[in-house]
Amino acid sequence: MSKEIIHTEFEQILSLITEARNRVYSKANSELVLLYFNVGKVVSDKVNAGNWGENTVQQLADYIQSKVPNLSGFNRRGLYRMKQFFELYTLNSEVFKLWLDTAKVSPPATQIESGKKVSPMATQLQEAENLHNKFVSSVLTQITWANHLEIFSAVKQPEQILFYLLMNIKEKWNKLEIRRQIKTASFERTMLSNKLLSSVQTQLPENFFRDPYMFEFLDLPDGHSEKDLEKAITMNLQKFILEIGKGFTYMGEQFRLQVGNRDYRTDLLFFHRDLQCLVLFELKIEDFEPEFLGKLNFYLEALDRDVRKPHENPSIGILLCKGKEIEVVEYAMARNISPAIIADYETKLIDKKTLANKLHQIAQALEKDKEE
Repeated sequence: MSKEIIHTEFEQILSLITEARNRVYSKANSELVLLYFNVGKVVSDKVNAGNWGENTVQQLADYIQSKVPNLSGFNRRGLYRMKQFFELYTLNSEVFKLWLDTAKVSPPATQIESGKKVSPMATQLQEAENLHNKFVSSVLTQITWANHLEIFSAVKQPEQILFYLLMNIKEKWNKLEIRRQIKTASFERTMLSNKLLSSVQTQLPENFFRDPYMFEFLDLPDGHSEKDLEKAITMNLQKFILEIGKGFTYMGEQFRLQVGNRDYRTDLLFFHRDLQCLVLFELKIEDFEPEFLGKLNFYLEALDRDVRKPHENPSIGILLCKGKEIEVVEYAMARNISPAIIADYETKLIDKKTLANKLHQIAQALEKDKEE
């Protein structure tokens, strides 16, 4: 038997081991998060009813320590974190109600208004509790406790909290990555992108991209060239893909396209597994100009004719520019039929308030356009 065959068979066994370990870890994490949620419920109920004070919570922490000396996380601070965790995601919480809308789940017959259940019927209460249990099992227990701590320690608005919960599940962020996503205002940038997309014709799915992209990890100097930008991205490819979103497979830089008797070179070419299409990133170190879009469409047409496979979807193009004027982008995109995006990129962190104000201004402008 050849070494190649033996190696392949060994890899199959290793794959089985890895998958089993991941399932065990996932199950253990789910049970741990559920435990913290349930403990938080007991502490919350007792404290809010006035039955327990701070001294009682400390006594509980001491009691647990005496009975299970090697158990970590159940000190006074940890117990109050569990209480906070439960209260953030109770049946009456804004986050849970937003999840019902986002997941397109029919709301329970027992409407939740001002913390009071409108109907006293037991069946309706059970329906509400069943939906809440589904939220806990399908969302909360799918995220590590460390990541939960990052979210509810740094994020306060219900819409933002739910965004980071769902994106964490989708992208499988670790602790450091979710901390970075919050720090770089991923929510504000994604919402800003959705507002911009709603103002132009697009065939792109919601939450597919962000605007601006944050490339602070590239450590680029002032006055960098497009070659510098491209080289820095390829040297930090893993971080770049984490920023643009998982699902991308790198196909290369300076990808060669031949049209007629001429050769053309694109910047960065990827394949997106979920969308089943090629995604081309074109890099510009200057503000967006309408002629950039013409060249991008030319590349997309060449990719679709000569590179795309029959079962794949039409290629998507993303122009990464140093800046852009919204009105110029709207005019340029008005008659554009290719799935294309014009996005800013930043090499230094932007203040969250600046992004929030920008989001508010665009939302107001779009509402004004609708009224007119």
